[in-house]
Amino acid sequence: MKKTSTEAYMATYLHKKGRALGLPISGNFELTARCNFNCPMCYVHLTQEQLKATGKQELTAKQWLDIAKAARDKGMVFALLTGGEPLVRKDFFEIYDGMRDMGLLISINTNGSMLKGEILERFLENPPFRFNISLYGGSNETYRNMCGMPAYDTVKENIRRLRQAGVEVSLNLSITPWNRQDLAKIHADAQELDVNVKASSYMYPSVRVNGDQYGCGNRLSVEESAACALEWDRIRFPEEEFYRRAEGMVSMTETEPEGCPMEEGEGVRCRAGSSSFWMTWDGKMTPCGMMTTPVVYPVEVGFDAAWEELKEKTAAIRTPGKCVDCRYKNLCGVCAAVCFTETGRFDAVPEYVCRRAEALVEANRAAMEERK
Repeated sequence: MKKTSTEAYMATYLHKKGRALGLPISGNFELTARCNFNCPMCYVHLTQEQLKATGKQELTAKQWLDIAKAARDKGMVFALLTGGEPLVRKDFFEIYDGMRDMGLLISINTNGSMLKGEILERFLENPPFRFNISLYGGSNETYRNMCGMPAYDTVKENIRRLRQAGVEVSLNLSITPWNRQDLAKIHADAQELDVNVKASSYMYPSVRVNGDQYGCGNRLSVEESAACALEWDRIRFPEEEFYRRAEGMVSMTETEPEGCPMEEGEGVRCRAGSSSFWMTWDGKMTPCGMMTTPVVYPVEVGFDAAWEELKEKTAAIRTPGKCVDCRYKNLCGVCAAVCFTETGRFDAVPEYVCRRAEALVEANRAAMEERK
């Protein structure tokens, strides 16, 4: 069994227990908003000059370690170090080594461009539990257009070095207008490097960057997003499995829901705010990195008090009642973060997501018709 499968089983079990007991099983630590890339769809990205203009400071290494220790003592097992690009911090290894010494299982989100030289050697000596590397394209040209620098060859070689050393790597793929033409190449690269790819053609609106511009963002249209999701399935699945999945997707939405829409929707169904938390670079704790509310301040009140407050505020969230009995519910991926970033409210229907789900079903239906 692969490590990722083992982790998924273990994480599911621990989060279930943590949710029942109110424990923070996993913490996401957004060490910085700075990045050496400039991706247009990013949900948190500041240059050094922009960071200075905010008048705010990133938490110090000591503050990060104090929070991590308090969270560990409260029950945290998993820690994700993310950004921005976390490796731009000169004191990154002070934070990483300190958390590692706490016995935490650490994963790192990175664009992969800085995993070379001394940085790579330090990781090869003391690797994390897993790297989650964003692969943004299949060529230097795509990287230049999307990220601002032709880093494809560098990133691919860095992944190869990690894999040759037996370090666990998983790839994240954000499908956008800038890289949609590279899907087949990205899949081929993943197979060559023997790594899994988690792809998504849905991009959250970047409200943390764009303020109150809910539902806006540099992303595919509804129809383009559905078409890319279908294309990705064609690429990664054998023909018979592709059509079985298409048939299943269509059939699962053909039954109309019974009864009237509910006035009040569901609470937060995922781990956010019940067994996991997100710490922003400037010291705010939220349920999820996509949300700007609810927010608590562990640096000021202490981790334990902040965690209890966050759980209480998260428990009060309700998503749209209309979504409870919607026939697209298990397909659209609607959640509290989606509702908030699309509409500015938790209880408002995210129309883009609704239309995307409908378009995805129709795209799969058309694919089935073509086969006949």
